[in-house]
Amino acid sequence: MSAVLNISAYLFTPIGEPHALRPVLLVRAQEAGLKGTILLAEEGINLFLAGDAAAVHGFIDALRADARFAALAPKESWSATQPFRKMLVKVKPEIIRMDHPTIRPAAGRAPSVSPATLRRWLDAGVDDDGRPVVTLDTRNAFEVDHGTFEGAIDWRIDKFTQFPPALAAHQGELMDKTVVGFCTGGIRCEKAAILMQEAGLPHVYQLEGGILKYFEETDGRHYRGDCFVFDERRTLDHDLAARREPDDAAN
Repeated sequence: MSAVLNISAYLFTPIGEPHALRPVLLVRAQEAGLKGTILLAEEGINLFLAGDAAAVHGFIDALRADARFAALAPKESWSATQPFRKMLVKVKPEIIRMDHPTIRPAAGRAPSVSPATLRRWLDAGVDDDGRPVVTLDTRNAFEVDHGTFEGAIDWRIDKFTQFPPALAAHQGELMDKTVVGFCTGGIRCEKAAILMQEAGLPHVYQLEGGILKYFEETDGRHYRGDCFVFDERRTLDHDLAARREPDDAAN
C-alpha cells in the first residue's frame, strides 16, 4: 500500500529576502519529518516534498498562511517508499533557470488551458475557434524520451536556457496555430508561454498544472509513455504511480 504522500508545487511571487526564509522553512520541514527540495528565489518558490500525509498537509497549510504563498496549489501522488534522501532548502537566482530576466511571471501570466479543455481540443484537433492545435514540449530531451503528447513539438533542448534561442529559430512555424506549451508541473511552460507571447505568437497557452495535473484530472488520453520526475521514482504513469519503485530500479 502506498503510504508516502508526494507533492510538487511552485508559485511565482515576490520574496524580498529568500536567504532569511531559508532556515525557517528548513527547520519547519525537518521537524515535520519531510524530505525533498525547496528552491527559493526573489521570483518565487518551487518545492518537491514527501512524507506522512498529515505532516505534508500541515506544512503546506502553514506556508499558505503567509500571504505570499496563499495561492500554492500542490499536485499530489503516492509512493510506497520515501523517494528523497534528505531535506534541502536552497536559494537560487531563479526557481527555474531560463537566463531571461525580462520574463517575470509574478507580474502577469500567459493564458492557461485546463487539462479537460486540452483533452477536448486534442480529440478534435482544433480549438474552440477551429484553429489547429499543437502541443509544445518545453522539457529537456531526455525527459521527452520517457513520454510526451502524441505529435508534440520537441526541439531537443538539453536545458531550459536553450528554449529562448530554439523559439527564435522556430517561431515562424507556430504563427497560424494555437500553441499549448507543457512541462512536468507547469513551472517551465509558464515562463515559456510568456516568452512566446512576447515574441509575437498570437495564440499561446500553458497547460495548467502540467503533465501531472493532466494525469490527475483526465484519463491521460493523447499522452504516450510516462512522465519523468526528479526523484527516485524516476517516472510516473497515467495513474500517478511509479513505474518502478526505487528498490526495483536497483535490481
